[in-house]
Amino acid sequence: MLTKKQLDLLEFIHKRVQRDGVPPSFDEMKEALDLRSKSGIHRLITALEERGFIRRLAHRARALEIVKLPDSMGALPEPRGFSPRIIEGDKPSTPQPRAAMSVETIHAVELPVMGRIAAGVPIEAISHVSHHVAVPGSMVAGTGEHYALEVKGDSMIEAGINNGDVVIIRETNVANNGDIVVALVE
Repeated sequence: MLTKKQLDLLEFIHKRVQRDGVPPSFDEMKEALDLRSKSGIHRLITALEERGFIRRLAHRARALEIVKLPDSMGALPEPRGFSPRIIEGDKPSTPQPRAAMSVETIHAVELPVMGRIAAGVPIEAISHVSHHVAVPGSMVAGTGEHYALEVKGDSMIEAGINNGDVVIIRETNVANNGDIVVALVE
Protein backbone atom coordinates (compact mmCIF):
# COMPACT_ATOMS: atom_id res chain seq x y z
CA MET A 1 0.00 0.00 0.00
CA LEU A 2 1.39 3.41 -0.97
CA THR A 3 0.78 6.75 0.66
CA LYS A 4 -0.84 9.48 -1.45
CA LYS A 5 2.52 11.29 -1.85
CA GLN A 6 4.27 8.07 -2.91
CA LEU A 7 1.52 7.35 -5.45
CA ASP A 8 1.63 10.95 -6.72
CA LEU A 9 5.41 10.75 -7.17
CA LEU A 10 5.25 7.38 -8.93
CA GLU A 11 2.57 8.70 -11.29
CA PHE A 12 4.60 11.86 -12.00
CA ILE A 13 7.76 9.87 -12.76
CA HIS A 14 5.80 7.44 -14.98
CA LYS A 15 4.19 10.24 -17.02
CA ARG A 16 7.50 12.12 -17.48
CA VAL A 17 9.35 8.99 -18.60
CA GLN A 18 6.58 8.23 -21.10
CA ARG A 19 6.64 11.81 -22.39
CA ASP A 20 10.39 12.59 -22.36
CA GLY A 21 12.13 9.22 -22.26
CA VAL A 22 14.02 10.17 -19.09
CA PRO A 23 12.88 10.55 -15.49
CA PRO A 24 12.41 14.04 -14.00
CA SER A 25 15.09 15.68 -11.88
CA PHE A 26 14.78 15.87 -8.09
CA ASP A 27 13.99 19.59 -8.45
CA GLU A 28 11.17 18.85 -10.90
CA MET A 29 9.78 16.16 -8.57
CA LYS A 30 10.02 18.52 -5.58
CA GLU A 31 8.14 21.22 -7.49
CA ALA A 32 5.49 18.83 -8.82
CA LEU A 33 4.70 17.51 -5.33
CA ASP A 34 4.96 20.97 -3.75
CA LEU A 35 7.63 19.89 -1.28
CA ARG A 36 10.11 22.26 0.33
CA SER A 37 13.24 20.13 0.06
CA LYS A 38 14.81 17.40 -2.03
CA SER A 39 15.24 15.27 1.09
CA GLY A 40 11.48 14.67 1.05
CA ILE A 41 11.77 13.38 -2.52
CA HIS A 42 14.71 11.20 -1.48
CA ARG A 43 12.60 9.62 1.30
CA LEU A 44 9.68 9.00 -1.10
CA ILE A 45 11.98 7.43 -3.72
CA THR A 46 13.59 5.22 -1.07
CA ALA A 47 10.14 4.05 0.08
CA LEU A 48 9.08 3.31 -3.52
CA GLU A 49 12.33 1.41 -4.07
CA GLU A 50 11.89 -0.62 -0.86
CA ARG A 51 8.35 -1.57 -1.97
CA GLY A 52 9.63 -2.71 -5.37
CA PHE A 53 7.97 -0.05 -7.55
CA ILE A 54 11.16 1.62 -8.80
CA ARG A 55 14.82 0.76 -9.12
CA ARG A 56 17.78 3.13 -9.02
CA LEU A 57 20.57 2.59 -11.51
CA ALA A 58 23.96 3.23 -9.92
CA HIS A 59 26.25 6.11 -10.87
CA ARG A 60 23.91 7.84 -13.30
CA ALA A 61 21.95 11.07 -13.15
CA ARG A 62 18.15 10.70 -13.24
CA ALA A 63 18.69 6.94 -13.11
CA LEU A 64 15.26 5.71 -12.06
CA GLU A 65 13.44 2.80 -13.65
CA ILE A 66 9.80 2.00 -12.94
CA VAL A 67 9.61 -1.72 -12.21
CA LYS A 68 5.86 -1.99 -11.66
CA LEU A 69 2.79 0.15 -11.18
CA PRO A 70 0.15 -0.40 -8.51
CA ASP A 71 -3.18 -1.89 -9.65
CA SER A 72 -4.87 1.42 -8.85
CA MET A 73 -2.77 3.07 -11.60
CA GLY A 74 -3.78 0.57 -14.28
CA ALA A 75 -5.42 3.34 -16.28
CA LEU A 76 -4.03 6.72 -15.43
CA PRO A 77 -6.70 9.39 -14.95
CA GLU A 78 -7.13 12.02 -17.64
CA PRO A 79 -5.64 15.40 -16.69
CA ARG A 80 -8.15 17.94 -15.48
CA GLY A 81 -8.83 21.09 -17.42
CA PHE A 82 -8.47 21.37 -21.18
CA SER A 83 -8.95 18.07 -22.94
CA PRO A 84 -8.85 18.38 -26.74
CA ARG A 85 -10.88 16.03 -28.91
CA ILE A 86 -9.11 14.78 -32.01
CA ILE A 87 -10.99 13.95 -35.16
CA GLU A 88 -9.38 10.81 -36.48
CA GLY A 89 -8.54 10.74 -40.16
CA ASP A 90 -5.97 8.86 -42.18
CA LYS A 91 -3.41 9.25 -39.40
CA PRO A 92 -2.22 5.84 -38.15
CA SER A 93 -2.71 5.33 -34.43
CA THR A 94 0.35 4.82 -32.29
CA PRO A 95 -0.07 2.70 -29.18
CA GLN A 96 1.06 4.16 -25.88
CA PRO A 97 4.13 2.48 -24.38
CA ARG A 98 3.13 -0.05 -21.72
CA ALA A 99 6.23 0.34 -19.57
CA ALA A 100 8.61 3.19 -18.97
CA MET A 101 11.97 2.97 -20.67
CA SER A 102 14.94 2.95 -18.35
CA VAL A 103 17.92 5.21 -18.91
CA GLU A 104 19.88 2.08 -19.87
CA THR A 105 17.28 1.12 -22.50
CA ILE A 106 17.62 4.42 -24.36
CA HIS A 107 21.44 4.29 -24.33
CA ALA A 108 22.09 7.34 -22.19
CA VAL A 109 25.30 9.30 -22.48
CA GLU A 110 26.81 11.27 -19.60
CA LEU A 111 27.68 14.84 -20.62
CA PRO A 112 29.55 17.34 -18.46
CA VAL A 113 27.65 20.50 -17.53
CA MET A 114 30.31 23.16 -18.15
CA GLY A 115 28.56 26.06 -16.44
CA ARG A 116 26.05 28.68 -17.51
CA ILE A 117 25.35 30.49 -20.75
CA ALA A 118 23.62 33.85 -20.98
CA ALA A 119 20.44 34.20 -23.00
CA GLY A 120 20.51 37.97 -23.32
CA VAL A 121 23.21 40.09 -21.70
CA PRO A 122 26.60 38.31 -21.96
CA ILE A 123 27.99 36.81 -18.78
CA GLU A 124 31.43 35.39 -18.07
CA ALA A 125 31.58 31.82 -19.27
CA ILE A 126 32.40 29.19 -16.67
CA SER A 127 34.66 26.51 -18.08
CA HIS A 128 34.75 23.85 -15.39
CA VAL A 129 32.56 20.80 -14.97
CA SER A 130 29.91 21.49 -12.33
CA HIS A 131 28.15 18.12 -12.67
CA HIS A 132 27.05 15.61 -15.31
CA VAL A 133 23.68 15.02 -16.95
CA ALA A 134 22.43 11.83 -18.65
CA VAL A 135 20.88 12.38 -22.08
CA PRO A 136 19.64 9.95 -24.74
CA GLY A 137 22.46 8.93 -27.07
CA SER A 138 20.45 10.20 -30.04
CA MET A 139 20.95 13.77 -28.76
CA VAL A 140 24.71 13.58 -29.25
CA ALA A 141 24.78 12.38 -32.84
CA GLY A 142 27.27 13.87 -35.25
CA THR A 143 30.90 14.83 -34.99
CA GLY A 144 32.48 17.17 -32.48
CA GLU A 145 32.74 17.44 -28.72
CA HIS A 146 29.43 17.59 -26.83
CA TYR A 147 28.71 19.20 -23.47
CA ALA A 148 25.84 20.84 -21.64
CA LEU A 149 25.25 24.39 -20.38
CA GLU A 150 22.62 25.80 -18.06
CA VAL A 151 20.70 28.74 -19.55
CA LYS A 152 20.52 31.97 -17.59
CA GLY A 153 18.14 34.62 -18.90
CA ASP A 154 14.96 34.67 -20.94
CA SER A 155 15.76 36.25 -24.31
CA MET A 156 15.54 32.86 -26.09
CA ILE A 157 11.98 32.05 -24.99
CA GLU A 158 10.71 32.43 -28.57
CA ALA A 159 13.04 29.58 -29.58
CA GLY A 160 11.74 27.44 -26.70
CA ILE A 161 14.88 27.94 -24.59
CA ASN A 162 13.91 29.10 -21.11
CA ASN A 163 15.76 30.31 -18.04
CA GLY A 164 17.05 27.27 -16.14
CA ASP A 165 17.01 24.89 -19.14
CA VAL A 166 20.00 22.68 -19.80
CA VAL A 167 21.06 22.83 -23.45
CA ILE A 168 23.21 20.30 -25.28
CA ILE A 169 26.05 21.89 -27.28
CA ARG A 170 28.02 20.33 -30.15
CA GLU A 171 31.32 22.08 -30.67
CA THR A 172 31.97 23.08 -34.28
CA ASN A 173 33.68 25.81 -36.26
CA VAL A 174 30.87 26.10 -38.81
CA ALA A 175 27.38 27.56 -38.36
CA ASN A 176 24.64 27.57 -40.98
CA ASN A 177 22.10 30.30 -41.54
CA GLY A 178 19.30 29.89 -38.99
CA ASP A 179 21.35 27.82 -36.50
CA ILE A 180 21.24 28.76 -32.84
CA VAL A 181 24.83 29.03 -31.67
CA VAL A 182 26.85 29.60 -28.53
CA ALA A 183 29.61 32.05 -29.39
CA LEU A 184 32.69 32.88 -27.35
CA VAL A 185 33.21 36.65 -27.34
CA GLU A 186 36.78 37.68 -26.54
